Amino acid sequence: MPKLKPGTWVLVCDGEKALFLRNDGDAEAPDLNVVRIDEQDNPKDIDQSANRPGRMKDGAPGQRSAYDDTDWHELAKERFASDLADRLYKQAHRGAFDHIVIVAASRTLGALRSELHQEVTNKVIAEIDKDLTNHPLDEVEKLVREHLSQM
Repeated sequence: MPKLKPGTWVLVCDGEKALFLRNDGDAEAPDLNVVRIDEQDNPKDIDQSANRPGRMKDGAPGQRSAYDDTDWHELAKERFASDLADRLYKQAHRGAFDHIVIVAASRTLGALRSELHQEVTNKVIAEIDKDLTNHPLDEVEKLVREHLSQM
């Protein structure tokens, strides 16, 4: 059963915000403290799109269909996950943490998982599929402790 040992990092993130936390307590009484906060300004897709989607002729006369436009909002979230993976790799490579718990919204967790370097995945002791970026730290501590005790 993995434990939230002193020095274990907890990454709490969604597609736009990431909290890098470090446990300064022990497994029974975690004390998560903020090491770093990353946020990106990611307006809604409609605010980022420049034009209406392009149109193309369908087979029948006078009929036209719209092309799917790029979802800039989702693309920015995927890039944010990629940037987080790079940052985690750099931190792991320089020995900033030996263990990490990743708490992320489903889509972010999936995107992050596919981008993580092997050096980081070897240090992951748990993944929690929840969006807790706007929750107080004491709730995050409680949830992580409960999740690890059930493993």
